[in-house]
Amino acid sequence: MFSHTPVLLNECLEALNLRDGKIYVDCTLGGAGHSREILKKVNCKLVGIDKDADAIEHSKQILTDYKTRVIFVKDDFNNIREILQSLKIEKVDGILIDLGVSSYQIDNHSRGFSYMAKDAPLDMRMDKDQYLTAFNVVNEYGEGELIKILSEHGEEKFAKKIACSIVKTRQENSIRTCGQLVEIIEKSIPAKFKTDGHPAKRTFQAIRIEVNDELSGLKQTIKDCVKVLNIGGRLCVITFHSLEDRIVKHTFIDLETSCVCNKKIPVCVCNKVSEGKILTNKPIEASLEEISRNSRSKSAKLRIIEKV
Repeated sequence: MFSHTPVLLNECLEALNLRDGKIYVDCTLGGAGHSREILKKVNCKLVGIDKDADAIEHSKQILTDYKTRVIFVKDDFNNIREILQSLKIEKVDGILIDLGVSSYQIDNHSRGFSYMAKDAPLDMRMDKDQYLTAFNVVNEYGEGELIKILSEHGEEKFAKKIACSIVKTRQENSIRTCGQLVEIIEKSIPAKFKTDGHPAKRTFQAIRIEVNDELSGLKQTIKDCVKVLNIGGRLCVITFHSLEDRIVKHTFIDLETSCVCNKKIPVCVCNKVSEGKILTNKPIEASLEEISRNSRSKSAKLRIIEKV
């Protein structure tokens, strides 16, 4: 069953400045936890986007009481401008992006997202219709490519050793399960460095990011989201690791900044104008109470920008 505990729920509801008669977009519908509360709170229209067909089908059931006010879209939220254009929606009043992997995807071992799922196939696709899987990455990428992915997407200190072990192991037999990959990772990391969470955490994160191409279009997507907001509309982005948060932070700063000309030039020639006002100088994090109820909220960070 598709389950989802919405992270930073009350903070998001407040941040979106919800009002009756407006249009909101949940770019990462997941288990519809955030969407259900938005629809419950105000009489609005909502566009729910997800590239996971399971999420769409589950959300239709969860939101059945609000079905006349919801448009479900199976697509990548990176295509938000094209999606809204196809729906003949010019502007919206609030957008939420939750970049976390849903509880369902992690807990459903057949999806291959979890390093705790020993017999699960190496999959990690959020969109089950796409070709590239974790199996392809682990068994087909060159050693140099693997080192780059583990270093950049996972910030893994032992990327070189893990990549070397993967290549050596697959020369004999393909690496097919999450358990096999975890075993390789654990053997590659010295015992004294296995104190900061599960040793496979960073490698699994890196491979998942590669499979789903999670970072390459994020900066442009944030800019596209602000473009389609009405004046005063807000974009809320929840991140779960430093790579995502860094992109969101710097993109928000870029959107807020007006002139970027050399200070020695007396007159602006760049014609850059501020498109947004950052409402969170520091990201909003989960309370100790929320973390005690939902441990997955521990690393969540919420940043908010308002269209000007």
